[in-house]
Amino acid sequence: MIPDDLRYTPEHEWVRPGQPAVRVGITDFAQDALGDIVYVQLPEPGTAVETGQAFGEVESTKSVSEIYAPVSGTVVAANTRLTDEPELINTDPYGEGWLVEIEVADTAAVDGLLDAEAYAKLVQ
Repeated sequence: MIPDDLRYTPEHEWVRPGQPAVRVGITDFAQDALGDIVYVQLPEPGTAVETGQAFGEVESTKSVSEIYAPVSGTVVAANTRLTDEPELINTDPYGEGWLVEIEVADTAAVDGLLDAEAYAKLVQ
């Protein structure tokens, strides 16, 4: 299931639009491909991120994958629960398994991301 209210990147991150900050996570498709997630490295609040640049890592029993910023801006929150419960990304990727919140430099950038229909075609 791909939620209709989110935006997506070709790198399998999702963005929940909001003002002034957007919430970011990895998609169900990505967590399924990674397998059991055992460790997450996230940036500290206050960190500047650039669209397409790596800002963290997700480590699973299979591999380590970088997480890419879907938009440019400043990290205003990181999901600290993932330090002790990285498996939340597997069990609830669109809810409790969110990664960071980013105060977006250009809100129009969110509109430029893939909608649910376009993302569904990408992962077919």
